[in-house]
Amino acid sequence: MNTMIAFFEKLGPEILKRGYEHVYLVFLAMVLAVMIALPMGIYLTRCRWPKLVALILGVVGIIQTVPSLALIAFIVVIFAIISLPTIGTVPALVALVLYALLPILRNTYTGIQQVDRSIIEVATGMGMKPYQILFSVELPLSLPVIMTGIRIATVWTIGVATLCGLIGAGGLGDLIIKGLRSIQLDYLLAGTLPAATMAILFDWLLSRVEKWLTPKGMFSEERQE
Repeated sequence: MNTMIAFFEKLGPEILKRGYEHVYLVFLAMVLAVMIALPMGIYLTRCRWPKLVALILGVVGIIQTVPSLALIAFIVVIFAIISLPTIGTVPALVALVLYALLPILRNTYTGIQQVDRSIIEVATGMGMKPYQILFSVELPLSLPVIMTGIRIATVWTIGVATLCGLIGAGGLGDLIIKGLRSIQLDYLLAGTLPAATMAILFDWLLSRVEKWLTPKGMFSEERQE
């Protein structure tokens, strides 16, 4: 008990500070990733050129296969070449957004494509316009798949954000790096435990949001199946 009290007296304020930086970085990255990937996924479902769809999904998929540390280093190199800041929030955000794109983009595309075509035909026959079908039919029905992509991307981003401490972006990664350099277990725990807790908490919260936003009729259909 005394050990725990001493731990929080020593590192509590820094955990709160770095935790806030971590949440801020992840939140910005996810907002930007959703703003990019969601419209792009919708566009791909309307695209008449299958090769372009395959190309975009392929490029985003290649980015995902690059190890996270290598991707951060690659962004730093590009920023150095074009004379942009190589440390801080901006290069970290670029790396995090790129890493979060694939799950959201792929699940948006897949979710909308999986909507029963007969439902679309009924909506069209009722006189609904394309944008009405999108927002009133396709997106609500594909929401569980899209939210799964956002949840996966969020958990990944929380993990990758710990590496952004290497380029001065702050966050819980700073505590982990400090613990590794000085071989201090308390700093390692102060960075890793909050990061793991944050990933679990955000995944749970997003699952609640998913259930709240999903049309009630879909739950009844799942029970019948």
